[in-house]
Amino acid sequence: MDLRSLISQSMGSAWASGLNLYATCSVLGLLGRFGVIELSGGLAIVESWWVIGPALAMYLAEFVADKIPWFDSAWDAVHTFVRVPLGALLAASAFSEEGTASQVTALVSGGALAAESHALKAGVRMAINASPEPVTNWIASLSEDVLAIGGIMLAVQRPGWFFAFLSLFVVGAAVGLYLAWNGIRALAGRIARMLALRPGPLT
Repeated sequence: MDLRSLISQSMGSAWASGLNLYATCSVLGLLGRFGVIELSGGLAIVESWWVIGPALAMYLAEFVADKIPWFDSAWDAVHTFVRVPLGALLAASAFSEEGTASQVTALVSGGALAAESHALKAGVRMAINASPEPVTNWIASLSEDVLAIGGIMLAVQRPGWFFAFLSLFVVGAAVGLYLAWNGIRALAGRIARMLALRPGPLT
């Protein structure tokens, strides 16, 4: 496997894991299992049905959980400790045959990408939850699934296009995180004002 494809599989796995780890593992596993693609190094472990089966089951659970306002943010908070480290681990495993230095570099880079995509997803969701209607959650959830699955497909089949997409995403994520942070601050301000206006207990 050439270096460009190797890097694309490694970083693509990490980036997509930040959005939806279970969809990433399921798609990679099924594509590798049925010979559509060749997975690099230790990344081939996801081809096992022992990985694919639980990943699909958890993807279905997340598909439901991700559409419930505020519960989705709680789910994201818990999965900070799942998506980011496992995204970094997937990135490093792709370089398992390339030496320790390459694996460490992939681990750190993959962890950073997984953290960025996860932070964008979680931040945008928290901002969306400030809206009283549920439709936006559904749109956001489905968009994230399409983005994660489409992104990993691009990474393993069209590395050049994936690198171009990833560059745009990194810039867009910085803008999105800024807007999401402003939305969260505005929500916190509204809550604080509501609490300040609430009558205190009679004395």
